[in-house]
Amino acid sequence: MSSLPRWPYVVFDLDGTLVDTIGLIVESYQHAFTTVLGAPEDEVLIRSWIGQPLIRAFREHSPARADELFATYIEWNHANTERLVRRYAGVDLLLSDLTAAGVPFAAATSKLRGAAENALRLTGLDAYLGGPMALVTLEDTAEHKPDPAPLLLAVERLGGTPSETVYVGDAVVDVQAARRAGMAAVAVTWGAGARTDVVASGPDVVADTVDELRDALLG
Repeated sequence: MSSLPRWPYVVFDLDGTLVDTIGLIVESYQHAFTTVLGAPEDEVLIRSWIGQPLIRAFREHSPARADELFATYIEWNHANTERLVRRYAGVDLLLSDLTAAGVPFAAATSKLRGAAENALRLTGLDAYLGGPMALVTLEDTAEHKPDPAPLLLAVERLGGTPSETVYVGDAVVDVQAARRAGMAAVAVTWGAGARTDVVASGPDVVADTVDELRDALLG
């Protein structure tokens, strides 16, 4: 492993990148749609929303029922998070390696802070919070991905600049947000986004495994 990281600062997406919440999110959406609207929704469409604010997706899909859908989703999601959230093998070791290399990192997510902190706790990644990892959540910015605001705030909290920073995510909106922030982009393919779509969005690096991501970040 090189002693010099490729980028001095790293910002991660959360869902589908650091923690495996994809099954939880899809099932939460389906519960909301089935309960409120009487039928499930296409999973491919649901997966395309992951990474963006939940209420935005509901307002675009069903404006008249958005608040009801949102409340139903949140209730079921909270009740089933501990049962369905998973950790990605090797991500904890990657964060440990970044810490050992002196690379400051953050997570910038469209999740509510309580849900984000709970996901990190359940996967053991909360050990890095308040230490090497800063956390930017839905409540912290008025605009959200693909707007660059959350990423720029994360960089500010790390004490870096966009040109020195890479954003790591699993969705097209992650790559778009990185570009708009003036940051490099690494796309991982183990999350929600379809690989072909993520690759077509033009990231600097595509990582199919955590080992490949480590190589991209640390050489």
